[in-house]
Amino acid sequence: MDKIIEEFINYLKYERMYSLNTITSYEIDLSTLTSFLKDENISDFKKIDYDLMRKYLVFLHEKKYKSKTISRKLSTVRSLFDYLIQNDIVKNNPMTLIQNPKLEKKLPKVLYNTDLEDLLSIPDLKTDMGIRDELILEMFYSTGIRLSELINIKLTDINKYEKTIKILGKGNKERYVLYGKKCEEILENYISNCRSKLVYNDTPYLFLDKKGNKLNSNKIHYLFKKIVDKSNIKINISPHTLRHTFATDLLNEGADLRTVQQLLGHENLETTEIYTHVTNEHLRKVYLEAHPRARK
Repeated sequence: MDKIIEEFINYLKYERMYSLNTITSYEIDLSTLTSFLKDENISDFKKIDYDLMRKYLVFLHEKKYKSKTISRKLSTVRSLFDYLIQNDIVKNNPMTLIQNPKLEKKLPKVLYNTDLEDLLSIPDLKTDMGIRDELILEMFYSTGIRLSELINIKLTDINKYEKTIKILGKGNKERYVLYGKKCEEILENYISNCRSKLVYNDTPYLFLDKKGNKLNSNKIHYLFKKIVDKSNIKINISPHTLRHTFATDLLNEGADLRTVQQLLGHENLETTEIYTHVTNEHLRKVYLEAHPRARK
């Protein structure tokens, strides 16, 4: 079984071209499954049936996993059995009738008006690192890209004439995002006056640390936390909050859902639709606060 799982992981890596983070999640999920199967004395995928998978579902609940985690682990097992069927290792998928637990839809956190401006004004523009940090914040908000996408931007990905950036998203899918006048000004300032002082070994990446190395996600989270701590923002936010804010502001200003979907790089429109709930909730809040009869 271990050999087959290893082959499955290699299939995801080299044929499906899944990201390192996604591969790691699959490996964690499959280790949970194999641990359960070992306790059940199962060493052959052909011996896994519906009843055993029902027992596995109970096992996950008893381990106190959250509904979202259970859903992910079940989806991983489904993918594994799809692979096993495609390769004639098993004939049936025992996960077919196993349902994921219902997930509670949580509205994404977004920043409005003064909180957003407060955050963007924190970096010290008298320093090279401050200008870099200003660009990081502005690019998150202006383009809606993910953290993993931001750290992998190369200078050659930027088209200054069309104001677009080529992004390598989830599943190694390419898309182009746009940036506006404000982001353009900060980007030009950073590239011309700051990045040139940091470049080491001709690294192609846009965002560098003090030693000229490519910024990684941990460093971005660290500097983001430092910036938030200096602001007046009271809620717990992350770089992803600016992606949420980007999408919400576009919809509030009249952008259509399909356009926002493409800019965010969402594969399914359902994923983007969560932002319509956010905008409706914001409209409701404004109405209740502003209309004199709404408060009575």
